[in-house]
Amino acid sequence: MNSSEDRACNRFTVARLVQSLIMVQTVEEINKSGELGNLTLGYHIVDSCADVTTALKNAMSFMKRNTADPSMDGEKKPSPPVLAVIGGYYSEISIAVTRLLNLENIPQVSYGSTCGQLCDKTRFPSFMRTVPEDDHQVRAIISILTRNQWTWVGLVATDSEAGRYAVERLQEHGKNNNICFAFISILPEVLVDKSLEDCISDTVKSITENRNVNVIVSFAKAYHMLDLFRSLLKDPRGRGKVWIASDNWSESTKVLGEWSLSDVGTVFGIIFKSGNTERYREYLQNLDVDPDHHKNNTFLSKYLKIKQKEQARGETGKPNANASEGLVQKIYPSGVNVELAVRAIAKAVADLCVNRDCRTTQRLQPLELRVAMREAKFDMDGKTYMFDRRGDLNIGYDVIQWKQTSPSQLDVHYIIADAAECHPCNTTTEYSSLGRDRCLRKMVVFMKWDDIYHEILLAFTALGALLTVIVGIIFLAHWNTPVVRASVGPICLLLLFSLFFTFASVTLFGGKPKLWQCQAQQVVFGLSFTLCISCIMVKSFKIILAFEFDPSVKRVLKKLYKPYIIIALCFLGQVLICALWLALKSPEPELDKTAERTERLYTCNETSLVAFGAMLSYIGLLALICFGIAFKGRKLPQSYNDAKFITFSMLIYFICWIIFGPVYVSFKNQYCPAVEMVVILISAYGILFCQFITKCYIILFKQKANTKSAFLRDVRNFSLGSVKDEKDGDFVSPSLSLEGIQNPALDVEPPVIDPPRCQSQHSSSDVLPCSLP
Repeated sequence: MNSSEDRACNRFTVARLVQSLIMVQTVEEINKSGELGNLTLGYHIVDSCADVTTALKNAMSFMKRNTADPSMDGEKKPSPPVLAVIGGYYSEISIAVTRLLNLENIPQVSYGSTCGQLCDKTRFPSFMRTVPEDDHQVRAIISILTRNQWTWVGLVATDSEAGRYAVERLQEHGKNNNICFAFISILPEVLVDKSLEDCISDTVKSITENRNVNVIVSFAKAYHMLDLFRSLLKDPRGRGKVWIASDNWSESTKVLGEWSLSDVGTVFGIIFKSGNTERYREYLQNLDVDPDHHKNNTFLSKYLKIKQKEQARGETGKPNANASEGLVQKIYPSGVNVELAVRAIAKAVADLCVNRDCRTTQRLQPLELRVAMREAKFDMDGKTYMFDRRGDLNIGYDVIQWKQTSPSQLDVHYIIADAAECHPCNTTTEYSSLGRDRCLRKMVVFMKWDDIYHEILLAFTALGALLTVIVGIIFLAHWNTPVVRASVGPICLLLLFSLFFTFASVTLFGGKPKLWQCQAQQVVFGLSFTLCISCIMVKSFKIILAFEFDPSVKRVLKKLYKPYIIIALCFLGQVLICALWLALKSPEPELDKTAERTERLYTCNETSLVAFGAMLSYIGLLALICFGIAFKGRKLPQSYNDAKFITFSMLIYFICWIIFGPVYVSFKNQYCPAVEMVVILISAYGILFCQFITKCYIILFKQKANTKSAFLRDVRNFSLGSVKDEKDGDFVSPSLSLEGIQNPALDVEPPVIDPPRCQSQHSSSDVLPCSLP
């Protein structure tokens, strides 16, 4: 059961909403994967409002047991509504909540609480976390200060157990490294505390009056820093400092308020080790932005309603889809800590329920789940994780520096790694800088919709589809004319239909690859172009059949000639290939590792080159048959010269796809899909122009040639020309039949050829002998 409760809360942060959605995405992914067998994970979300009292009230809903018989067997006792809790982010909230949860042995996994006191398992036995404790962070900060020879610094912290623990550890490690603190300012934890304003003023005074202090370490919270900067930056003496931010606010740009980074100075931050956020990004980009579809998640629903109101007021220029973009922008690399917490719980459940029925009689109990979580080994992104003896998961830290990338954009994920020893970068997602002094995140590249090359190809695609529709209209409007009837009526319309979808398939090759898109792009092209080639093959076969001169061969061919059955069988052959491809090894989106050193290519992987080759080879085989038949009839009458144009269009097809193979294999960048788009467009345009544009020209501008008499005259000339070839030793019978050329529903009489004059056998050789019919 998925649900969420909303409490009155004055502070709302999109970043915390994103963290909850990451948990939702991970739960849904685990449930879909089936790794828990017949079990599924559920979630119940409440808002702590970053307040201890509110958090404790909300946590009570996790502990309401059903009334049960005290003598009931332990395994059969009803479980609490919630077997494990993820959160909170702040240490003081986790300290209070875990004490409450421990009354019923409910394990708690935090993704942000770093206070060292939580390592004490005698006081906090139910607490675990997917982040390292603050002593590690303090050591990292001391290392930064020492390396830069900053020995005279200021210190600001929040008055909480976590804040005071950090101050204590900084003083201890600072003493051992000859670092002195010019002042230490402790800000009240509660924002409504009457002394907060006085403490902010005292802190501003300490910073501005200590002229020799240019470096300040801050373990304060984000909303404290917002208030501090509002007052401090009004005084020029408080600007241009070096700030070292703890994980509390190292990624929170809102602390700047209306000020810019140049006013503040330089900001270095400590963040938890980065992870792969691509799946969260894709999840949020595909999120349904209709608030009414998220009534079970009031937090998300309210956020989307706010975005709708902003759009209605004209505060945003884009559709409501930019609501998901707002969420994507708040994905922090440390969001993987939330996923780690979910996967730890899922692995413990899987371990416990592998040999028992957890759905009915042998229900899980919080205590056994807690024990299993401490022993579980769980995988994510190719790495194996396990909690240490204190329930911690030391994933390490990254050091970042804030950078102003534009007047309105601030990059808080610029990672710095100047270690004494070489630290290997994650070659899948990172690359080393030119100075080999840090790992930089690879840019994910693909052919975007607004790319100029993509826009040009889409323009040609739209033009081709439009021309196809126009041709169809012209043919329908002149349906009873000889040119249209000679084009084999309904089959011609079926050809235009398939050609339209061939053009449409081109649109599936651009943009960010999605699973459905990768599966559809090759299949739609393969099926539509197969239908197209099948129709052309039947057309060419029908025209050749009409002009076949050997009666015995013609009789056999007429019996075998079933146009719609031939088209259906050819089409079904490709359907079978595509169905097997999708069922056994379907295409899927993939981050290609073979792209540029600084990039990761996001593309559709055909997965099975055998299936991809089979699809293209099948089309090639049909095209080869079509070419052979058409080539045989290349010297037919001018009125029936489809065979010449079919031959030419098939030649264009062969040349394009022969070139496509080696280019596609060797061309590995974001424009790789454009190669196939170009080949498809050239092939489709070749058929469109060769098969239809010339006929449209005759229909619209050469109407005298589009008459029955003109066609008969053309056939008569061809017949007499064939007879004339006899004296050159290449005799062709002039006995012709146009039976079957036209649509049976629109049949006209076959052309009548005037019989040649007969003279005696001693007459001139250029006159036909009397023995001919």
